[in-house]
Amino acid sequence: MGRGDPADRATQVTAERPALSVEDLSFSYGTKPMLSGISFDVHAGRTTILLGLNGSGKTTLFSLLTRLFVPTGGRIVIGGQQLATAGGKALRQVGIVFQQTTLDLDLSVEQNLRYFAALQGMRRGQAEARIDIELGALDLVQRRKERVRTLNGGHRRRLEIARALLHEPRILLLDEPTVGLDVDTRRALVDQLHDRAEQDGLAILWATHLIDEIRHDDALVILHEGRIAARGRSSELIARSGKDDLAAAFAYYRNAVQ
Repeated sequence: MGRGDPADRATQVTAERPALSVEDLSFSYGTKPMLSGISFDVHAGRTTILLGLNGSGKTTLFSLLTRLFVPTGGRIVIGGQQLATAGGKALRQVGIVFQQTTLDLDLSVEQNLRYFAALQGMRRGQAEARIDIELGALDLVQRRKERVRTLNGGHRRRLEIARALLHEPRILLLDEPTVGLDVDTRRALVDQLHDRAEQDGLAILWATHLIDEIRHDDALVILHEGRIAARGRSSELIARSGKDDLAAAFAYYRNAVQ
C-alpha cells in the first residue's frame, strides 16, 4: 500500500515501539471520574479489541485519542510522539471511523474521498491512486459514481473505512464500526479488517461490545465502568478466567472489578 513491504514495516514498528501507547490515562467530567488508570499498547500488524458494555468508557477513550477531550491525567503516545505536545502531527498517523456516520450523503463515493484527500493535503495524482486502491480493497469500485444516500449501511461503512485509510495511517481507530449491519455483512467486515492489519502492518484499535467480532489471537482490553478489568490475548483471558468461552470470561472479569 505504498509504504514498502508490509511484513517488514510491521516488524520494524513493533520492534521499535508500540504504534499507540495509552499510559495511566484518566478523565473526569466535572467531579465525576469517567476513566481511571487506563494503560495498554497497540502494535502494528495486530488487531486490539477494546471490549466493554455501552457506558463502559469506550467512546470517551476514543474522544481522548482524537483530542476531542483532554485527559486529566496520564498520556497518549502515537508513533513515539506525545499527543499533548505533537497534536496534529501525531494525529496524521491515525485514521478514525466513528460510530455515527460523517459522510456527505449528497456527494458520490469518489467525491467524498476526494474531499477528504484535499483536507489531508494529498496531491491530485496521489489521491486518485489511493482512491483506486481503497475502492478496490473494499469492493466499492462499482459504487464510485453513486451518491452516498443511495448506498446501504454496509457500503457506507466500507466507504468510511476507505476514507480513514486513504492517507495510509499507521493506526486505525474503529468505534463500534458494525453497529446496525446484518450478520453476514458484519462477519465479512470483521474478516476483511483483520486481514488488513496482518497484511499491511496496520495497527487497529477496535471498540465493540460484540463477542463474535473477536478472534482468539486478538489482543483484548476489557473495559468496565471506566477501568480496565483485564487485558491480554483473548485465548489467554479465557484460560485465566477458568471459563469455557469469551462470553463467560467477559462476565467474570466485569464482576471481578465491582
